Amino acid sequence: MVCWLLCCLTMVAQQRFEQQNSDGSFSSVDTDGRLDSVPKSDGKTAPQGIHVWTVDERFGDQKVAVVDTMQHLFMNHAYMSGLRGEYNSTGNLGAPRQNRIFIDRPLTSQFPFTQTYDYFNTQPGEFHFTNTLSPITNITYEECGDKNNGEDHLKALFAVNAGKRIGLGFKFDYLYGRGIFQDQNTAHFNYSLYGSYLGDRYQAHLLLSTNHQKVSENGGITNDNYVTHPESFDDDFRDDEIPAVLTENWNRNDNQHVFLTHRYSVGFNRKVLMTKEEIEAKKFAIEAKKEEEQKKNKDKQPAFAGRPDDAVIAGDEPTATESNGSEGRIAVSGKQMADSLIAADKKAAEETEWTKNEYVPVTSFIHTLKLDNYRRIYQAYETPSNYYLSDYGLQQKYSGDSIYDRFRHTQMVNTFAISLLEGFNKWVPAGVKGFVASDLRRFEMPDTTQTGFSSFNEHSLSVGGQIIRTQGSLLHYNAMLETWVLGEDAGQLKIDANADVNFKFLGDTVRLAARGYFYKLNPTFYQRKYHSRHLWWDNSDLEKETRTRIEGLFSYEKTNTSLRVAVENIKNYTYLQQQYTVTDAYSRSGNTVQLMQCSEGINLLTLQLSQDFKFGPLYWETQLTYQKSSKQSVLPVPDLNVYSNLYFNFRIAKVLRMHLGADVRYFTKYEAPDYSPYVGQYCVQGNGDANVEIGNYPIVNVYVNMHLKRTRFYVAMSHVNQGSGGDRFLVPHYPLRGRTLRLGVSWNFMN
Repeated sequence: MVCWLLCCLTMVAQQRFEQQNSDGSFSSVDTDGRLDSVPKSDGKTAPQGIHVWTVDERFGDQKVAVVDTMQHLFMNHAYMSGLRGEYNSTGNLGAPRQNRIFIDRPLTSQFPFTQTYDYFNTQPGEFHFTNTLSPITNITYEECGDKNNGEDHLKALFAVNAGKRIGLGFKFDYLYGRGIFQDQNTAHFNYSLYGSYLGDRYQAHLLLSTNHQKVSENGGITNDNYVTHPESFDDDFRDDEIPAVLTENWNRNDNQHVFLTHRYSVGFNRKVLMTKEEIEAKKFAIEAKKEEEQKKNKDKQPAFAGRPDDAVIAGDEPTATESNGSEGRIAVSGKQMADSLIAADKKAAEETEWTKNEYVPVTSFIHTLKLDNYRRIYQAYETPSNYYLSDYGLQQKYSGDSIYDRFRHTQMVNTFAISLLEGFNKWVPAGVKGFVASDLRRFEMPDTTQTGFSSFNEHSLSVGGQIIRTQGSLLHYNAMLETWVLGEDAGQLKIDANADVNFKFLGDTVRLAARGYFYKLNPTFYQRKYHSRHLWWDNSDLEKETRTRIEGLFSYEKTNTSLRVAVENIKNYTYLQQQYTVTDAYSRSGNTVQLMQCSEGINLLTLQLSQDFKFGPLYWETQLTYQKSSKQSVLPVPDLNVYSNLYFNFRIAKVLRMHLGADVRYFTKYEAPDYSPYVGQYCVQGNGDANVEIGNYPIVNVYVNMHLKRTRFYVAMSHVNQGSGGDRFLVPHYPLRGRTLRLGVSWNFMN
């Protein structure tokens, strides 16, 4: 470990590092913290700087993002439990997960099997597009364990510009988790290509990505007492010796995505003042050009000695006032007027010199294409006898008792919109959009047909509009309505609205934000219809699910306080429920998953407080979340979820920034959702008195997190409080990894 640290220090020992700006770009910073407002170049090295943004998946609107160069909480990216421990996970790197904070869970997608891998499958609306002053490469690598039970995660990003308007790049992501428990290894692969063109009239963003997820499913351990009460066994079992329920069972997901959004805008040109940075850059260029011309003229001009005949020396000629008093007064008055006119012309010329032409778009014509292709295979070579409750007669399609369930889904969404843009003059403070969207879907799954598979097609057409204000510092708002008029989803309705107000209070900024929505949505295809060897349902009578939420946010920068309050009502909540029988030997049999719909209204209250303190170099950050569900048997949530991080923030030798501390994750006991390997999703427990509670077990990690120039690296010990026994579960029957040393490094190369 010492050699690893010394190697990192040697590679990056410099006197400057990169810091991100508030607009998402980052610039060079001296060791005393002073930020360079304009990227510097000595003429021999390339200028450095990057700007990143995300785009709206429907309209392609740009939103400034922050470059992923943050040292803060860098070590927590390695955990499937999330940045602040808010996720349940089966424990291994690359394992499926689900958010314990219900209001932060996404809606069920048309292909729900990949939603549990949201940390790996980046949605187009979350992807960072780039604009760079010079080519940039980032390499991130994290590891723990050994060749038998270790975890490795490698990410690479390359970004380059072809001129000022075209940004290009690719992203590579590979993780491999061997698993500390039996038959729990994972392997994920992602490759993405992206590009953007930002012209005055035409703009476009393109993202191409392919993903592969391969997960070995062990069904959990056979007996929780191996972990909770190891003293009840005659032998001591290492984690990798604890027997698991399943062997030779696999979930494989392959998916490819194309996302294209482009627009053509019509508008007008106007003169605007340059920014401070642009003026400084232009002045620098002008001075450099003048110096070069003076040097050339000096080299060409011949030297002479003596005074030329026509040279005039001060004092040789009388002034106007010396030769004639009255005429001199007139001459002086005329000279003053001339000087005044010259000064006015000079000022006007300077004002013109520091302006630039700006194209102001007024109306945009927008097209967005989103094409997704998914395939999931559940394959099992061995299955315990009586493990599944039902068998639907598909075994004749396969050899022996093996399982091969294949699902495919293709979706193409085209959106056409017209937008009247905000801000092109002071009388238009908000933007307005109208759109129409076509959604074409195709599904394939196992069946009793001759080919062994059946396919289904669906098409929906929706229309809607948006009013939005993003400019200015006081008030912002966004309201959108969409309704479906044709096809399978006819009658659906979505209304979203949010607003925020920012104002000064006691020398700092207070932000009040509110969000609300009303959704009336059809259950997704695989909720309505699902065919496989051991699960089968056709639910044509499901009602539309209705959700209503009101949410408020208060934040005050001076005290680092943020309070979030949300109230939600859900009617016809649609969910999965898993049932099985647990015998005295703790073997699970009669396993089945059912699609359920609760016609009663469910109320959910969420309170979340984030509070940060600073005492000199000591920082203390805490997030507390309280949730209360009116029907825990249908929508189970923990009453309290806690994340707290205590660390020292200091520098060594003025160049090495250190975060040295520990953090803790904790939630109260509750009947957490169970994980079903067969559907690759989380399900509510439906075993009655045999339901399992997890929680009331803190997980403590200690770490040292470092930042030197363009490199971040950390050394962390996760789960340091592991002892003999303890309910170390985030998912029923899936124990957490024990005490583990972890290393990680992220290195930016400026080419």
